[in-house]
Amino acid sequence: MKDIGSLFVIATPIGNYDDITIRALNTLKTVDVIICEEYREGTTLLKKLDIPKKELVLLNEHNEKEQVPEILNRLLQGENFGLISDCGTPVFADPGHYLIEQSAMFNIPVIPIPGASSLMATLSILNFKLDQFYFAGFLPREKNERKKSLDYLRSINVPIVLMDTPYRLTKLLDEVSKTFGKKRLITLAVNITMENEQYYRGTVEEVTSVLTNPKAEFILVVHGY
Repeated sequence: MKDIGSLFVIATPIGNYDDITIRALNTLKTVDVIICEEYREGTTLLKKLDIPKKELVLLNEHNEKEQVPEILNRLLQGENFGLISDCGTPVFADPGHYLIEQSAMFNIPVIPIPGASSLMATLSILNFKLDQFYFAGFLPREKNERKKSLDYLRSINVPIVLMDTPYRLTKLLDEVSKTFGKKRLITLAVNITMENEQYYRGTVEEVTSVLTNPKAEFILVVHGY
């Protein structure tokens, strides 16, 4: 009987392709199939890393439930799959958790291939000792639910990590200012690892006043009291 395959959760570069690890590179070369969020991003990554053409399977928030059974069937037949997101470490704020959940149920090995992470990169440059933090990720989009989440987060006396799409950066800073106060200290990491990367430290008011790129990939850390 043929051995079952493995699912490799592979971290890929955030923006600087030099951040790919040797192990990630070798894994991408050797797996049978690569699961990606978008064909264009997956194809671009393979081309940039000079990896021969591979079969790509699309997995995103719209098709994950429908796509997973076929992937599981192929894993159980012995094929090895690599799961990547558009950039960075998969699953935190990207599709893939359902696939991992189902793979675990079928005793399919799920193996992390660590590497670039916008979250860990941001936490590593904080100018205070980090004993604990709260990962809030993406807030709800609905206005009332969003406000409830922010009000709850205000009661937590630990650093809070927030993410959102680039075009919501200005809105999020405004919401944080209104909820936590304009004098609350924050750290904002923008376009991490890219040539135009920037890191801002100060109060919400200070950071907002000097922000030069209001539409960029970012991680926002709201400091504790």
